[in-house]
Amino acid sequence: MAHCLQPLLLLLLLQLLLRSPSSAARNRCVDAAEACTADAQCQRLRTEYVGHCLGRTASGDCPRARCRRALRRFFARGSPALTHALLFCSCVDPVCAERRRQTFVPACAFSGPGPAPPSCLGPLDACEHSGVCRPRLLAFQASCAPAPSAPDGCPPDQASRCLRAYAGLVGTTLTPNYVDNASARVAPWCDCGASGNRREECEAFRELFTGNRCLDGAIQAFDSGQSPVLQDHPDSHQHSLLQVSSADGPLKGCSLLSMLPVLALQPLL
Repeated sequence: MAHCLQPLLLLLLLQLLLRSPSSAARNRCVDAAEACTADAQCQRLRTEYVGHCLGRTASGDCPRARCRRALRRFFARGSPALTHALLFCSCVDPVCAERRRQTFVPACAFSGPGPAPPSCLGPLDACEHSGVCRPRLLAFQASCAPAPSAPDGCPPDQASRCLRAYAGLVGTTLTPNYVDNASARVAPWCDCGASGNRREECEAFRELFTGNRCLDGAIQAFDSGQSPVLQDHPDSHQHSLLQVSSADGPLKGCSLLSMLPVLALQPLL
């Protein structure tokens, strides 16, 4: 009897392992790439941004403006079920994580042109005066802001809105990306080492990414396959990212810089 049960137990154990989230997650980034390739619009938009971001100008530099414009089109016109799967796919090893980090050719779209990241204040000031970047950053702040009164510190049903707003920043002067291939931490290509008497403001901005429990939770929820992004409008190619409002009225007249400390420094409890 024991000899009969042993193969059955081994088979059951194998089935459990194959169904485990960690096993399925190993192929999620590859699956996301294959799903995009199989979709005509996703593949066309992806080919467009890859072509621009890998190209070179007459002076030998990357065409950063064209690269970022193509990235914005990719996330604006592609189905979130496909584009977000590429951006937020889960990884369990550095090889997969590096592939995820390289998703939108960060050498052109994310980092540079110098070898060291600049102060965040330069890109932030540029965003303040950009009709493209400013509303997207405001959308990100509003969509990923913590709510101290909520049980876990984040508003319910926030994850999909937060991830959409985060994706909306890709292709702007504040383009964020994964900071390494050993974690799912994200940040823009900048630091606060040379921010002078505006260091507190600079660090408040970086905290929107590096110390944002709600953003981390949204990415982890997507990693675990529980994010509403793939459930909300799975076939929709139109989604609102920039419609941001508050109980006190629209944000149109607000100062972006004046809002940073308020939104970034709320307790992440």
